[in-house]
Amino acid sequence: MTTWRIGDAAALVGVPTHVLRHWEDVGVLEPARRANGHRIYDDETITRARLIRLCQRAGMSLAEIGDLYRGDGQRRAALVRDRRNRIVDQMRRLQAAQEFLDHVLACAHPVVSTCPDCSGFAARSTSEARQS
Repeated sequence: MTTWRIGDAAALVGVPTHVLRHWEDVGVLEPARRANGHRIYDDETITRARLIRLCQRAGMSLAEIGDLYRGDGQRRAALVRDRRNRIVDQMRRLQAAQEFLDHVLACAHPVVSTCPDCSGFAARSTSEARQS
């Protein structure tokens, strides 16, 4: 079994060493310790750290990530479903923003506020904000 010290583990995961220490402090990562107290990271701990990074990239907080590990199957599924729904909503809003900006780039009107298509984007944006 291969093990790494904290500096090498941090490099493998792509984070500074203080991040691994913080994750340990908040309870989402639990590296083993040698008799002298030094942390040792094995393959499983490295994989878990990489998964923590993936969850963070998906917008999850460390508290939510901790709940993923501590929660039962239903709790985990609810957390993941909620995060996925938020991402889908964010992607939808970003797609609408991109469509608006693409239109503005091609818009022939000298003032955006006089463009009927821009007004349509604005109206849709306002009605979506009310629904949220």
